[in-house]
Amino acid sequence: FVLLCPEFWGDVAEDFFWKTKYTGKFLDYNFDVTKETFLIFTNLGKLNLLNIFVETVNNYCCLMRVIFLGVVLDREGNEPGDEKTVTYRELLQQVCKFANVLKSQGVKKGDRVSIYMPMVVELVVAMLACARIGAVHAIVVPWNPEVDLCWHSLIGGASEECEPVWCDSEDPLFILYTSGSTGKPKGVLHTVSGYMLYTAATFKLVFDYHSDDVYWCTADIGWITGHSYITYGPLANGATSVLFEGLPTYPDVSRMWEIVDKYHVSKFYTAPTAIRLLMKYGSEPVQKYNRTSLKILGTVGEPINPEAWQWYYSVVGEKRCPVVDTFWQTETGGHVMTPLPAATPMKPGSATFPFFGVVPAILNESGEELEGPSEGYLVFKQPWPGVMRTVYGNHERFETTYFKKFPGFYVTGDGCRRDKDGYYWITGRIDDMLNVSGHLLSTAEVESALVEHEAVAEAAVVGRPHPVKGESLYCFVTLNDGINYNQKLEVELKKQVREKIGAIATPDYIQNAPGLPKTRSGKIMRRVLRKIACNEQDLGDVSTLADSSVIEQLFENRYFYDCKKKQMLIT
Repeated sequence: FVLLCPEFWGDVAEDFFWKTKYTGKFLDYNFDVTKETFLIFTNLGKLNLLNIFVETVNNYCCLMRVIFLGVVLDREGNEPGDEKTVTYRELLQQVCKFANVLKSQGVKKGDRVSIYMPMVVELVVAMLACARIGAVHAIVVPWNPEVDLCWHSLIGGASEECEPVWCDSEDPLFILYTSGSTGKPKGVLHTVSGYMLYTAATFKLVFDYHSDDVYWCTADIGWITGHSYITYGPLANGATSVLFEGLPTYPDVSRMWEIVDKYHVSKFYTAPTAIRLLMKYGSEPVQKYNRTSLKILGTVGEPINPEAWQWYYSVVGEKRCPVVDTFWQTETGGHVMTPLPAATPMKPGSATFPFFGVVPAILNESGEELEGPSEGYLVFKQPWPGVMRTVYGNHERFETTYFKKFPGFYVTGDGCRRDKDGYYWITGRIDDMLNVSGHLLSTAEVESALVEHEAVAEAAVVGRPHPVKGESLYCFVTLNDGINYNQKLEVELKKQVREKIGAIATPDYIQNAPGLPKTRSGKIMRRVLRKIACNEQDLGDVSTLADSSVIEQLFENRYFYDCKKKQMLIT
């Protein structure tokens, strides 16, 4: 296997600057938690990411283009013309200045720094300043006036010189929280060298990046896509990038294609949710701009349905741009299943084949590996440099979540189908997770936020197909005695979830449920709730249902979506 051959990753590592180079065994690991001590370890020597970027800049002499679309006060407005261009030299100067600010506040190697900033250059600067001094950054959304610091008042007089702190291969780089099936978010910890190596290699090969390209990823840096493919991967390749803060439909639905033409974007990476959103407006807004600079189109965050794929390929790319449909996770650090442009024959909706060194398998419920055309649990048989190393502060949860169900394998939590040609198709989550607009949300986490409201006794959340977002949040709530359900309460509940988790988790629909379908042992039958949410009368086997009368009640006064015709119906 490629990953177990040091020459491959060693050759990739030669492109970067190392204070000391690795010697001995490149990688060691054990995925079987029932046997030896669990282990993932790389030995690449000492490095500092900022020095890697500096050496890369010396080779490529590129710019990082940054566009600010002014989001003022309520952050809903973004006016064209609010823009800025930053060179790598200027970026390094700002990074060193803020690194010195952090040091003046007592931050040192290994300390954790929480960052709460919008999609602006200062966010990238803050992340890289942490890397410069070996601190560990975490993108979160706190607001604590007692400890928050004002950027401009601190950075003004800071020095532009800051010596790098050299880090070992397995030193932590950042912690990024992602939803967990138990409801409590997991702090995914990535380490310095393996993550850098993997994001640099995947960016370069998956997007076929060359020094004259202009790259644009529309994701938010607060998510893993923004970490890997706005910040670290592109910078490690000396890329010229567009950083976008704003809405794809403001001031009109042609905005994205106007930006593509303005900055001559050649490699474009976005989510199926955005594609489906723009599809609603037809081809005319796209064709207002020529888009002749485009060479490669990418998708990320969720499986893309074939209809959206075809529109993206035919209308946006005019059937001349390969589509790289990338599958990966916060935990994987970078692409693990992806086509390579112009090298992999495309199939609309398929993530196609694994990236170099990634070895997938499909297992049945008994943990038996399936060969040939098959469908089951998607797992990986060995690590790659960019895979997460632990759940911050809870290594036992890391082993339990990803390795306990099938010892010897990394368990993705996704279902997968392999066709007769060996292509892989991601079929969706197999745990209590929902994929909403490319973001994984825990049903348990949303339920917990709902029941924190004094009016709610119990809640159950399921996913329902959505023509734009892929899945929408459909919530059933049982109220405490004496509480009446009304529109004011519905607004309060949506606000409660939004404030507890974030705007992406705002429920699409909340239904009053005097009772929930449960088994005799008290377990909520979510399968039945999903059927009710879609107005599907055939509920299958409900012999274990404790009280069948709740079903009729739930079918009354509901919102529902015709999953087959893909249209909203009104009762």
